[in-house]
Amino acid sequence: MASSLPFAGILGLFSAKPQHPVGDDGRMALSDHLRELRARLLRCTLVLVVTFVVALFFYEELLELIKRPYVDAVEQLGGKVPSELVLSGVTSALLLQLKLCGVAAIVVSSPYWLMQIWGFIVPGLHQHEKRWTRLFAAVAGPLFFTGVALGYYVLPKGIEVLIGFTPVDVTNLVDFGEFFSFITRMLLVFGIAMEIPLFVIMLNLAGVVSGKAIGRYRPWIIIGTFVFAAVATPSTDPFSMLMLAIPMLVLFVIAEIVARLVDRARGRGRETTDQWDDDEVSPI
Repeated sequence: MASSLPFAGILGLFSAKPQHPVGDDGRMALSDHLRELRARLLRCTLVLVVTFVVALFFYEELLELIKRPYVDAVEQLGGKVPSELVLSGVTSALLLQLKLCGVAAIVVSSPYWLMQIWGFIVPGLHQHEKRWTRLFAAVAGPLFFTGVALGYYVLPKGIEVLIGFTPVDVTNLVDFGEFFSFITRMLLVFGIAMEIPLFVIMLNLAGVVSGKAIGRYRPWIIIGTFVFAAVATPSTDPFSMLMLAIPMLVLFVIAEIVARLVDRARGRGRETTDQWDDDEVSPI
């Protein structure tokens, strides 16, 4: 009987029922917040560990998938720049395998840990608004996958531009560890960037920001999106920046439209208590 308690505790972590009490006013005690955070971190850790172990069995396929953008970039250069991937160091191969499977686990399990992040940020939703959490879980994962796929699509062009700076008669030996870090930053930046407009919509549903405020700050959002895309993309080519900025702007427009429709349905159109609706702030 005692041996089944740890297993029951693990199952309890994945219970759909609230783990800690939320008052009628949507508030939770600080100690309950910390326990809630601990429970969600444990759940995410367990899911990541299981996904990581599964990814170890598909290491060869994942390795070929990671090498493909580099191979395509070299082929597009037509052999003008001698370049090859290399590993240096006794532990490099092992570290590469662990990192690759770890990133794969993060990407594959993204629908789950994104839902856990949202569930912790907004614990005080009313009962009739709980369905928006399920909607978030259904949309967040595919959006993250779309961002990662988009980043993977533009990778060969970015790598081609960077390798193209190699001087004539010089062989470019690309360290596989650094190359993998470059790809990881690129894919995660694209994946997370696709989630930002969705978080805006969910914050609107929670009553934190209004559609009117989003429209008021639209010029700054456009400028900030291009600055973010320019800084966040590891490659220096404008193609990668535009491929990140344009989808983000489209999603922001959709987020503003949805937020305004939600505000109108709630009767918050003009008379809103949103903290960002300060009439003294004017757009560009």
